[in-house]
Amino acid sequence: MSQLTVPERVAGLIGLRNRQQTRWVLRALGVREILTGLGILARREAAGPLWARVAGDAMDLGLLGGSFGAKGTRKGRLLASTAAVAGVTLADAYAAAGSSRNVSVQKLVGPIHVVRSITINREPEVVYQFWRTLENLPKFMAHLESVRDEGDVSVWRAKAPAGTSVEWRAEITLDIPNQKLAWRSLDGAVVPNRGVVCFQAPPNGRGTEVLVELKYEPPGGALGAAIAKLFGEEPGQQIAGDLRRLKQVLETGTVTYSDASIHSGMHAARPPAPDERVTLLGASEV
Repeated sequence: MSQLTVPERVAGLIGLRNRQQTRWVLRALGVREILTGLGILARREAAGPLWARVAGDAMDLGLLGGSFGAKGTRKGRLLASTAAVAGVTLADAYAAAGSSRNVSVQKLVGPIHVVRSITINREPEVVYQFWRTLENLPKFMAHLESVRDEGDVSVWRAKAPAGTSVEWRAEITLDIPNQKLAWRSLDGAVVPNRGVVCFQAPPNGRGTEVLVELKYEPPGGALGAAIAKLFGEEPGQQIAGDLRRLKQVLETGTVTYSDASIHSGMHAARPPAPDERVTLLGASEV
């Protein structure tokens, strides 16, 4: 309605030059939004009107992107507006995919299933006992800040974007000593999750094969996970790295970080100094 009634104010708000052509375009976009909204309300279970809104979002992004080179625009406001529309586009795409009857499209917003494994040169009972002591998990799980075992439940605290933290509660649902450990998050978790870790001797009988299976529901489903993967934060990548660190902890007592992970900014590549190796366990504990 604001695009229809006060297009000149909308233009100024989003950083566009107040011209007659701009005002007519904004009025047309306002009409499109109203028609799309009516279609969504009239067909609540249908994905068609939602996909039409996604197409409209894409059109808006194109128009905003093309305006960056125009004279008289306010680049700061235009950039903020573009970022806002991009966020709305992702939300609309998520809603449209969730309403779609296409199985492949629905998978974009469904729970994520991750399976990773590694072989560790230690006995199953040693690996199981180390993992079962939940307070040990942050020693090799890079995204965890702490885990507090309170008996029936445990409290997990993990790193979140922008230097923040998230916390949730979980419970053990299956505990077979030296063989299998399963868990699930309790109601209220930011990212509901459940999983199981198995400890078994490999075919050659040496060491322990650790198999982790995780199911979780990230914001945005597989679409959100795919975006996170671009920044190295997707849980499949996290678990693979965690298992490599677990192997280092139990076999050597330390985790050796790469040169890139212990220095910030531009620097000459070199091996880490002795005091830059992080010791996680004493020799008596491994």
